[in-house]
Amino acid sequence: MSDRRLVKLKFGNNPVHFGEVGIGLEETSERLCSDSLFSAWISLYARLWGADAVERLLGEFHKSSSPPFRLSSTFVYQQRNDSDIFYLPKPRHHPRQYPSDDLAFFKKYKKLHYLPAKIWSRWYQGDGFSEQDKADLIAETQMSNAGKTSLRQSGLFDYKTLAFEQKTLPQVAIDRRTAATNLYQTGFVQFINQEKQQENKDKQQDNQEKQKAGLYFLLEFPQANPELEQSLQATLQLLSEEGLGGRRSRGAGRFKFDWTPLPPALEQLFNPPHPPSHHCLLSLYWDDISSLDSSLNESYYELRERRGWLSGSPSGMNLRRKSVTMFLEGSLFKHKPQGKLAEVTPSEFNRYRAKHPVYRSGVALSCPVRVKDVSEVQS
Repeated sequence: MSDRRLVKLKFGNNPVHFGEVGIGLEETSERLCSDSLFSAWISLYARLWGADAVERLLGEFHKSSSPPFRLSSTFVYQQRNDSDIFYLPKPRHHPRQYPSDDLAFFKKYKKLHYLPAKIWSRWYQGDGFSEQDKADLIAETQMSNAGKTSLRQSGLFDYKTLAFEQKTLPQVAIDRRTAATNLYQTGFVQFINQEKQQENKDKQQDNQEKQKAGLYFLLEFPQANPELEQSLQATLQLLSEEGLGGRRSRGAGRFKFDWTPLPPALEQLFNPPHPPSHHCLLSLYWDDISSLDSSLNESYYELRERRGWLSGSPSGMNLRRKSVTMFLEGSLFKHKPQGKLAEVTPSEFNRYRAKHPVYRSGVALSCPVRVKDVSEVQS
């Protein structure tokens, strides 16, 4: 039986910079994908536990049909007082009972990229899309009954407004030889970390509403493995001190973390009440062509090329890794995706004495879901 963990990353007042290849320093994402998190984690694992230990760990990914652990991408969570809202990627197909006549709210629905776990579970694992959901989306589209719909109260429309804000800060680069200066902009994401004062006019007193946000990810072990879990936790402690993402020399990316068993609201995602029609990715996914040929029928997916630089490895080299195309979070497959590590070792790496294989994680973590089938579309 799988053993799962919830890891919450609390950045406090520290900003983060998660850059993407192809965009400038002034642009940043609010979250980190599973392959980048895996690379940062394994890089520090090698530094903390040594080359032999990391080779044994990576060897288990290659020779075993069940990898030592599976890792989701990071996603945003909000803490409101004592309750948490965990956002999940919207699957890339409509839920069951989704109406064909969606013209009145289609644009509002299309703009939703992340769903609270409560809505995600109900739409894609429970009874599906309801008439009340339709009425709420129409009301939100027409801006009538604003703030009072059940979907808004669930946090569905608060992903970008109450969880984080993006800032652009001016910085200066100074040429070492000529002392010439160059002004440029760098984008950062700041997660909400405050206690908001709200006046209660009826009781004539102030209530404190705690609003905090950060990132979380899910970790799945094929079976309980206290030794591996302890070593990964120690490595994450080192990573929390060094920071995630870019601009770490300026204090970005440092965090504290909570490592706990999955709460019931998230554990039930892996044990739905109904038989699934598909499996939804919570991580990036890569596999070789021979394994993919039979799994793409009746699938709904999006692809993206993943590139980047090799940095932080024991070799100390900064080289561009080979690119690899992966399936994005929210992609749907008829059969449960497994995934593998993709070797992306730079070709120039062979010239150096301290060479080692370089991998990007395409090991998949997914949840069973039910989506709208062909008969519903035709009706």
